[in-house]
Amino acid sequence: MRKIYSIAVLLLVIAAGCKKFEDFQTDPNRPTVATPDLLLNTVIQEAFQSTNLGATLATRQMVFINEASNEQYYGWDRAEFSTYNNLRQVIKMEQEANRLQKTEYIPLVKFFKAYYFMRLTNTFGDVPYTAALKGEQDSLAPVYDKQQDIFISVLDDLEAANAAITTTTVPVQGDILYNGSMIKWKRLINSLSLRILMSLSLKENNATLNVKARFAKIVNDPNTYPLMTDNTDNGQLTFFDVSGTRYPTYNDNDVNTAYYMEGTFVDLLKRLEDPRLFHFAEKAPKSVSLPDSDFDAYGGAKGSDLVDDIGKKVLAGEVSRIKKRYTDDAVNEPSIAIGYAETQFTLAEAVVRGWINGNAATYYNKGVQASMQFYKIPQDSIDAYLTTNALPANGQLEAIMTQKYIASFMNSDWHFFFEQRRTGLPVFDVSGAGVLNNKRVPKRWMYPIKESQTNQKNVEAAINSQFAGDDNINGIMWMLKAE
Repeated sequence: MRKIYSIAVLLLVIAAGCKKFEDFQTDPNRPTVATPDLLLNTVIQEAFQSTNLGATLATRQMVFINEASNEQYYGWDRAEFSTYNNLRQVIKMEQEANRLQKTEYIPLVKFFKAYYFMRLTNTFGDVPYTAALKGEQDSLAPVYDKQQDIFISVLDDLEAANAAITTTTVPVQGDILYNGSMIKWKRLINSLSLRILMSLSLKENNATLNVKARFAKIVNDPNTYPLMTDNTDNGQLTFFDVSGTRYPTYNDNDVNTAYYMEGTFVDLLKRLEDPRLFHFAEKAPKSVSLPDSDFDAYGGAKGSDLVDDIGKKVLAGEVSRIKKRYTDDAVNEPSIAIGYAETQFTLAEAVVRGWINGNAATYYNKGVQASMQFYKIPQDSIDAYLTTNALPANGQLEAIMTQKYIASFMNSDWHFFFEQRRTGLPVFDVSGAGVLNNKRVPKRWMYPIKESQTNQKNVEAAINSQFAGDDNINGIMWMLKAE
């Protein structure tokens, strides 16, 4: 019996020894699977943080004085495919939503896919789409999809996302954007659709895309396709005075010492007597004795000038810094990725282009008011501004784009750069001696060098089909070619 007992004990020890090492590493008090609500929180934080200093330089809103910035002087070349890392998080959220049968997350998955793939195709042109994010390390050599096909697929996905949200849709959890309000997500989805459709304005005669009809279908059926109603519907990230959630330029030493207001932008605001200037900028050092509301107290430096020349103006006290709240206030203001003001300006442009019926001035006024309210301008000042800066009878598109431009300050990521690229409005100054690229504003970024190393066949095919074999920053991608 002692022998039998000893053998039994030995077998139990051997069985325990066969247990996998990983089994001993599992902490039962910690989740090992990321649920869709936790993933949504992370995805929102990444997608809606749209304050981008490089974009402020490229769009002639600020200047950098520590060195010659490629964004400021249009001397860039390549970008990276890092957006695919964000998309992988979205795919993971989709997988977990399907695993747990939480279908309420699927419309949001479609939104984020559309949002990120638009960022990619606006940056480069054709990009991997159908073959991307398929597992197996995402396939090291995905085929590039045509830009037109990407736009069609994305618009169809947003149509499906809108239809999937009904009055019976269960609110999502982990929603730091809208606290689970699915109607607000529906409004955001349709507002993104309008943004994408307007970005195709040069393709308004393309029968395959049918841009004008798609746009009008959304606007003319608000019950099916609700849009943002005011600033409370903004797709914006709110910040908190907690580590990891503070305003992105809070305590940023470079912003405190090396970023200043750009001269053509300041001059524009002064010419329009726009009170948002007082909320964007500090008074120039040589004019600190003037009242805060005196436009003469503010100045800028031309972003196209040489760094040394800009530095001389700064040392002379002629140039305003960005408002201290952008560095001193941990909360400051939300970062808008897609906003109500932008949507109203897009609707105004659609009227001017004849895509929809309506009053362009009404949409324009709503857009201006929304932007000014976001920056906490008093209502009496807004009313006075709209009286002196009403939508003109001539040059309406220029006025609309100017206001969309002003409203994009320190938000919207690179979106307004793409808008100016599409319309040429307002004109970005390239007159100074600092501008590279033969004094041209680039049209795109070149593909990552890694693509030439790991996906040479497909990236070369994309370059050949779009740019006659020349991957350069002045290449005209499909969406920028008029039809």
